[in-house]
Amino acid sequence: MKNANIPHVAVAIVGGGQAGLSVACQLQKKGIESVVFERHEKFHSWRVNRWDSFCLVTPNWQCRLPGFHYDKEFGGTDPDGFMLREDITTYLDAFAATFEPNLYEHVTVTRIAHHPQGGYVVETTIGTWTCDQVVIATGGYDKPIEPAYAEALDPTIVQMHSVDYRNPAQLPEGDVLIVGTGQSGVQIMEDFVRAGRGVHLAVGPAPRSPRKYRGRDATDWLHDAGHYKITIDTHPDPVKAMTQTNHYMSGRDGGKEIDLRKWHVDHGVELYGSLANMDGCRLEFLPDLAKNLDDADRSYVGIRDQIDSYIARTGIDAPEEPPFVKVWEPESERTELDIKEAGIASVLWAIGFRPDYSWIEVDVFDARGKPKFHRGVTDVHGFHFIGLGWLNTWGSGRFLGIEEDSAYLADQIAAQLKDTSKRAVA
Repeated sequence: MKNANIPHVAVAIVGGGQAGLSVACQLQKKGIESVVFERHEKFHSWRVNRWDSFCLVTPNWQCRLPGFHYDKEFGGTDPDGFMLREDITTYLDAFAATFEPNLYEHVTVTRIAHHPQGGYVVETTIGTWTCDQVVIATGGYDKPIEPAYAEALDPTIVQMHSVDYRNPAQLPEGDVLIVGTGQSGVQIMEDFVRAGRGVHLAVGPAPRSPRKYRGRDATDWLHDAGHYKITIDTHPDPVKAMTQTNHYMSGRDGGKEIDLRKWHVDHGVELYGSLANMDGCRLEFLPDLAKNLDDADRSYVGIRDQIDSYIARTGIDAPEEPPFVKVWEPESERTELDIKEAGIASVLWAIGFRPDYSWIEVDVFDARGKPKFHRGVTDVHGFHFIGLGWLNTWGSGRFLGIEEDSAYLADQIAAQLKDTSKRAVA
């Protein structure tokens, strides 16, 4: 397959975030050559696609890149804290410096396809490579989601997606409508409240989590109870695990839980159900506010129950907590709103992203365009994914699970390369 005029590498990795560079690190330990292509600069999403006050939602101790844990090799002094954006990039840059990956920044991969003689052709904006194995580490955050009806909104209302949001001063004076209550939506909500801005929130079906409970961070309890070791293969409801939005809470000010009912009562945040349509100045909401709040609370209480069961089962002496009580219930649900009469001058979309795999010409996708794999290894020899949610466990796609996931994938790549070499000799 090698051509003197075309560079060849054993493994081509697409994506220079923590997932792609973790695989490069693990391969380097095995003496396997790789090249990493990153269309921006390494760790771009952390550097650029985060707002000014962004901080981790999971504690710093969960930052466990290969051989570079926050509180060990990095020497971090606040394992129970939540790093700010600048601290995160410092940690990531320090990790990359430990092994100096063969990284091409500001290079876009435009096409990957099978090579007629085996392996793959990787076409980029600076030329073509061939390789034996491919790892896709681009994540699932390529295309910001905005519904088609957003185009029908009165053009005098400013619209912005969370990927472009940095601080409240970007948006005009007046109230803001935030659409979506995942981790981004609720944290941006707090930004505007702190800035003294009026906030309207279209509440979606995202679940929520306790932060501190019975004397410890909830994630500490769940880790000790083995919750984060559950694999997608053994999960009691894998479809729910794969499709559920992340639980919302915050790492701000040392960590806090987010109860939207309290934000309505204490800070005047106006709550609506899911946004369903826009037409000029008229907004339509589904009558699902009460349901979405109740579902989020059910998740919250369920996590508390899990922790209670673990404490009881192990006989741990932990302080008791009062039962959860709703501080507010919607008496009725508003399903229509004139956006200008409500004083709303801008809309901020926080309803997620879609991946873009249009440049991959390899049959590794299902009918919906979703990658098919087991622990990142596809049925197509030499083609792999990393950095996606529930690749194996809850920690996949997060700092907590990337060391294990990248080590496993590196082992699989090494085995496949060895097998290919044996067959070539035979």
